[in-house]
Amino acid sequence: MAVKVITDSTSYIDPDLKEELDIGVVPLHVSFPKESMRETDIENEAFYQLMEKKGIPVSSQPSVGELYREMEQVVAQGDDLLCIFLSADMSGTYNSAEQVKVTILEKYPKAKIEIIDSRSNSMQLGFAAIVAARAARAGKTLREVKEAAARNIQRSRFLFIPDNLVYLQKGGRIGGAQALIGNMLRIIPVLTVENGVTTVLKTVRTKGRALKAMVDKMLRDHQEHRIIEIAVHHINCLEQAQRLAGEIQELLKLDVMIAAIGPVIGLHVGPGSIGIVYYTKGALR
Repeated sequence: MAVKVITDSTSYIDPDLKEELDIGVVPLHVSFPKESMRETDIENEAFYQLMEKKGIPVSSQPSVGELYREMEQVVAQGDDLLCIFLSADMSGTYNSAEQVKVTILEKYPKAKIEIIDSRSNSMQLGFAAIVAARAARAGKTLREVKEAAARNIQRSRFLFIPDNLVYLQKGGRIGGAQALIGNMLRIIPVLTVENGVTTVLKTVRTKGRALKAMVDKMLRDHQEHRIIEIAVHHINCLEQAQRLAGEIQELLKLDVMIAAIGPVIGLHVGPGSIGIVYYTKGALR
């Protein structure tokens, strides 16, 4: 009997790493007025081109049927299951999975299933799934694998910078007046995710200053808690992400992953956004 880890598509884990660690993924969806798709069924570049033509779509959680199929497949073969999903304050995926768990246990009463609310998304969620999957491959029990994921969540941080405030405003993440004033004055927020929701860490006048503020925060965390792994996120700004990754690699002497953010999170933040995700040896919260 083994432990299998399942996450959702907003983790944006590198496909090769996901395959290597045998991490299952349940996709979320995006819907335009006359077209709906799983975010895993469209290339990022094609999606953002489509969004430019058709406007900002809406996102939705996986169906109960999709969650049931992915989760049942694990327990049906006799394995234990750990599910780690994006923040319950951002999506109903976690709550739906808890309901599916009850249904599955009615059919498989001896099955062992644990579900974690990551309280975030993107590679902050992804790192929790990666660390859990590594623990599972090392032969750890379900309890130990769950604990590894929980510890990682306490030791991780996601910092990101939108190119402008339009998408955050249209997605309902900030008020319209605040978005208008911010764009007029070129005020750029450095955002983070705490307690399951997006919050403002700092505001500055230019994207260049925002990048510096983000890197400075990363360096303080590294000095106080020592960063173990780190990734640079981007939305259709690969060259900028590569430059930032190179700078971070020089500063920390660590390999830096580069991960593109897909449609579900991207539609709320917008093209040109860039961020960093990392976890540390010491707890950050």
